[in-house]
Amino acid sequence: MATGESPQLPAELIAALHAFAALPTVVVASDFDGCLAPIVAHPTDARADPAAVAALVALAAVPATTTAIVSGRARADLAALVAIAAPDRCGVALVGSHGTEFDDDFATRITDAERALLAQVAADLGEIAAQFPGTMVETKPASAVLHVRNAADRAHSDAALELARRGPATRPGVHVTEGKAVLELAVIETGKGHALDLLRAQSDADAVCYLGDDVTDENAFSHLRGSDISIKVGDGNTIARHRIAGPNLVGEVLRVLLEGRR
Repeated sequence: MATGESPQLPAELIAALHAFAALPTVVVASDFDGCLAPIVAHPTDARADPAAVAALVALAAVPATTTAIVSGRARADLAALVAIAAPDRCGVALVGSHGTEFDDDFATRITDAERALLAQVAADLGEIAAQFPGTMVETKPASAVLHVRNAADRAHSDAALELARRGPATRPGVHVTEGKAVLELAVIETGKGHALDLLRAQSDADAVCYLGDDVTDENAFSHLRGSDISIKVGDGNTIARHRIAGPNLVGEVLRVLLEGRR
């Protein structure tokens, strides 16, 4: 097999990756859960594919190549999970809370009023979760998340989500993000596409490649254009131009890009 080829990836995607890798300056970014790490029942049990993260670290060392992990997780939690696979992430930017938390600070400053609203929203979601065993609430610096993946059954998960949509999600100042078995209520506007825009601008990149698996990643895909590459990981409707079967192939995509950039 020739350098930069992969029998596991669609030929059309390989050709697009080769063309992308030849551009002068690029950004390569990926979601964490469902891409670098398989989806698991309990978020704290997630473990990234060491080979995939190693490829991102190696790409970051290539001149004119910016790499990032853009996740819905709080940045501190994301950093802890990435450190398990790569104790020294060597230049890979970590962006948490759906594009809101960058390495240095929040992209948007949180006010005292927004912190008070977040506390109320978290309390509201806590009351809902208490009614449905297996559901739980995660509180992040700028949002609260209702997780229903481990609810007793589909009826319970649907009921919990509906109560959240009709209740705390309707509070003024709350921004709603729906994902796979989660509902996130933020007190500042979020969006992974905004994070990609900032990364593109900061590096003056000619193009961006992004891999995502969730509903929230569609926002990131919607910001890509021209020579950019959007890759949907797994099944489900998407506006991404390319698709791979699952997270087991994310490392292969990054390997092809790494060989091309080198």
